[in-house]
Amino acid sequence: MLVTTASCMTSKERSTNNQREKEKSRMKTFVNIFLGFFIFESVGAVPITDTVTYDSEFYDVSLGELPHPFVSAENDQSDQVETEIGTAIPSIIQESYSSAPLTEEPEEEASTPKLIDGSSAQGSGVLVPQTQDGLPTCLLCTCLGTTVYCDDRELDAVPPLPKNTMYFYSRYNRIRKINKNDFANLNNLKRIDLTANLISEIHEDAFRRLPQLLELVLRDNRIRQLPELPSTLTLIDISNNRLGRKGIRNEAFKDLHELQHLYITDNNLDHVPLPLPESLQALHLQNNNIQEMHEDTFCKMRDFSYVRRALEDIRLDGNPINLSKTPYAYMCLPRLPVGNLI
Repeated sequence: MLVTTASCMTSKERSTNNQREKEKSRMKTFVNIFLGFFIFESVGAVPITDTVTYDSEFYDVSLGELPHPFVSAENDQSDQVETEIGTAIPSIIQESYSSAPLTEEPEEEASTPKLIDGSSAQGSGVLVPQTQDGLPTCLLCTCLGTTVYCDDRELDAVPPLPKNTMYFYSRYNRIRKINKNDFANLNNLKRIDLTANLISEIHEDAFRRLPQLLELVLRDNRIRQLPELPSTLTLIDISNNRLGRKGIRNEAFKDLHELQHLYITDNNLDHVPLPLPESLQALHLQNNNIQEMHEDTFCKMRDFSYVRRALEDIRLDGNPINLSKTPYAYMCLPRLPVGNLI
């Protein structure tokens, strides 16, 4: 009886153990299935790429030679659009690009030079007009702000100037003639200095239409006739030219109400150009051929109360004139002229 009971207990234990083994086996199978599914999903989410080692030499390879060219689907669909494939750095290494050896990049093209008026060489501005030598003005000359320096450049003519030029210097050149349009549309021009050229001819309207011209320097040339002048001038220097007896027309300076300095030395003048504007402060006429002075040249003989205080600097030395012969001609002046009193 005991043997039978023990035998039965052993059979039950074996049955229980078998069930546990089956449950463990089912659990392992379930776990394996779950893990397999999870791993499959994770692997499927990662793009499959070939293992490529990128170094500095690889950056110059065109996209067409890469294992997986970065060509969009839109380019594949259209055969009519021709796309130029350049060189590119793979996006995989963009984050760590600074640590990789850098390749030598091509130099950038020189930026378009800016002009005085802020425009570029391709548009209208300083560099577009060509001089007779085939060079742009501001390469042949020197342009600083609104000032153009063309001194000692062997120029034969006035070069084309930027529209906003205010001060123009072209001294010690070979300019022979000033044309009508040499300074056309230069509404900001305030000073012209053409000292020491070979100028013998000036168009009558070369300067007259300059609305802001203040100073005109034409000394040391071969000028025989003074052209029309704008009323805005404050300084005129036409010394050492060839004006002679007829080079200055009658009343040439009458309407120049802002004129302060007038220099006409060494021109073989035989008279003082009258009338002189009341604004005049300095009159230099030395080394000419002036032989006589009228009593009303500077003063008003009919008005003894008239005083000309502005005109303090008169130079008549170097002329064949005896100033002592016309003492009443200087009564209205604050200072006597400089010249021969004997």
